[in-house]
Amino acid sequence: MDAGTGAVCYNTYASPSVMSDAPDLLPTQSSLIGPIFFTALLALLILLALTVQYYRLHLNVKRVKMVHRISDRVYNLCRSPESVSSLLAADPTLSPGEAAKKLYGSEGVSVTESKPPRERTPATPEDLERAYQCGQFGPTRPSELFLRVFHDSLCPLEHDALMGCCSPSLVGSCGVLPLTIIGPLPDICRHMSNLIARADREVFLATNYWMDSDASRLITDALKELSRRAGERGQKAVVKIMYDRGNAKQVLDNHQSVSEQEYTGKAIRLPSTQEAPHLDMEVLNYHRPMLGTFHSKFMVVDRRIAVISSNNIQDNDNLEMMTHLEGPIVDSFYDTSLISWHNALKPPLPSYNTPAREGGLPTFNQPSFHGLFDNNGRLHVPETGDARNLSQIVQDGASQRLPIHIGGDPHYDPDIASEVTRMQSVLSPTASESHMNVVTRHLNQATHQSREGSAPECSPEDEMTPYIPHSVHALFPMALVNRKPWGAPNHACVYTPQNEAWLSAIRNATSSVFIQTPDLNAAPLVPALADAVRRGIAVTYYVCLGYNDSGELLPFQGGTNEMVAAKLYASLAPAERPNLHVHYYVGKDQSRPIHNKFKSRSCHIKLLIADAHVGIQGNGNQDTQSWFHSQEVNVMIDSAEVCAQWLEGIRRNQNTHQYGEASQEDGLWRDAEGRQAEGAIGKDPGRFSWAKGVVGAVQRVRGAGGF
Repeated sequence: MDAGTGAVCYNTYASPSVMSDAPDLLPTQSSLIGPIFFTALLALLILLALTVQYYRLHLNVKRVKMVHRISDRVYNLCRSPESVSSLLAADPTLSPGEAAKKLYGSEGVSVTESKPPRERTPATPEDLERAYQCGQFGPTRPSELFLRVFHDSLCPLEHDALMGCCSPSLVGSCGVLPLTIIGPLPDICRHMSNLIARADREVFLATNYWMDSDASRLITDALKELSRRAGERGQKAVVKIMYDRGNAKQVLDNHQSVSEQEYTGKAIRLPSTQEAPHLDMEVLNYHRPMLGTFHSKFMVVDRRIAVISSNNIQDNDNLEMMTHLEGPIVDSFYDTSLISWHNALKPPLPSYNTPAREGGLPTFNQPSFHGLFDNNGRLHVPETGDARNLSQIVQDGASQRLPIHIGGDPHYDPDIASEVTRMQSVLSPTASESHMNVVTRHLNQATHQSREGSAPECSPEDEMTPYIPHSVHALFPMALVNRKPWGAPNHACVYTPQNEAWLSAIRNATSSVFIQTPDLNAAPLVPALADAVRRGIAVTYYVCLGYNDSGELLPFQGGTNEMVAAKLYASLAPAERPNLHVHYYVGKDQSRPIHNKFKSRSCHIKLLIADAHVGIQGNGNQDTQSWFHSQEVNVMIDSAEVCAQWLEGIRRNQNTHQYGEASQEDGLWRDAEGRQAEGAIGKDPGRFSWAKGVVGAVQRVRGAGGF
């Protein structure tokens, strides 16, 4: 679960008699076990009762049979020219919720009668051709693996057309990917802020958690800059912002409009009408009680650009990942934006009748972007010396220095090429410092830390490059593999496009699976990985040591990363274990994992790559919350070139591959002397580990802990 989700699982409940032992077991936490705990418990019980009543009154929950083929119904929905977006193009006064009801009927969440089976009947060639016809892949032809995953992700739409939070006719698409960012959270907000400032007429920004912070100031400064530029053009720009800050009103209405007085308050600090007079801004707070977190993190600008990322808008020590997308796939993100918003848009988004598929590829039309690459598509870099001084940064050595773009002191760039130039200038050392010193300073800056680096200097080809531009390329297949939120306190809602896509990619991989995620413990995922290993697939996954350990220790949450890795290795025969490679995240300037409790070097990337060419990137973690409850948005791509560059970026911008590998005997990380990292729980947290989880849950209720 991400920081600030505001959801505490129903499984935290424990009887008073059991909890009465907790102070003796955890004396340092004794002040938390008492009135505070039972007040929080009572509040959760009341919320649970209200949630049950909500589901009775407002949702038609059906138990249905799982399907294994694309039915005529789903096929026709995917082939239809209609979508929520098209209905709003015809009538922009219509609310997306009303449009969805007209097309797909009243909202009714479906859950399967039983857990999806581990064994599935593979799609036939005829099934794959049917899946191909369900997408709008333009001039591209997806690979067999992509089509298998796409086929399986469409099947859950049989009983709920909007289970994927996107109109079925827009789920399968194509596009281009000019830029990937793999870096600390502020680096992603820098790009977001530049896109906002450069917007012509509209911005739709969705995030799970928004907190007044250095990161948020990058965004709010950009909104003020957009207002200024719009005023100079004699226009008003339209801005929609969504986040999840759960409150009691959402039991009756999940989508709560946020007043200006509230969103300009100290917790959020978005700009007021006086500060941004040339913006028409609406803010929406969305949560589906109890556990249906709006965990999505994406942005659509002018219906020409979409970005999807792993980060919230807040300060933390996380390494994060974002991709910048253009082309027809942006229409899919736009449709997801409308469906998520649900309410009437006041005013409507100006681009309601100008789809992305008609708008070209903005970045690839810029000469400055072409200038980043040579005729072979390679970045212009010197052959020797500091390999990350792009020719646009330095004409002669390291003579040119560009200031960093930060909240309170913005330096907006006119295009992506200029952003890349600025970022690499910031990461280029002076004559008196080493490259690793610069990296340490950059990673510390996100949360004003003073942690020292421990890694040795790296070779030029391994230097940190957060901004990764991809050379001009043709459209390639893409699809959204999302899931809608499920608030009920159970694990019934598992049959979703997101989950089926992940399982299908693992099940149908023929050579390799790579995963990076903060936590990995979802019940359907772990056996799927074991099955892949037994088939001879090389499975590698990176997790963060200690990430949200207190929450993962709660009953039914799946356990900590160390516990899961130990159980996974224990389930494998000795001859099978070499196919499984578990790593714990190591920061670029470090030589060992640092436990998440120190809030110093953590990783929050969400990525899966199968057979080195099908990638799924976005919002969903490989944990219980993302698999069973949260609304997630993820993009699936079919490009060996981009997936290779993603893997290279993962390698360059962290030291996990070099220093983070766990033992293939028990899944634990140890140093050369056999010692675990400081703070590590290990594979056995003890008989009363649930009590630590309860304490962590209470801390989060009190605002003392994070998700």
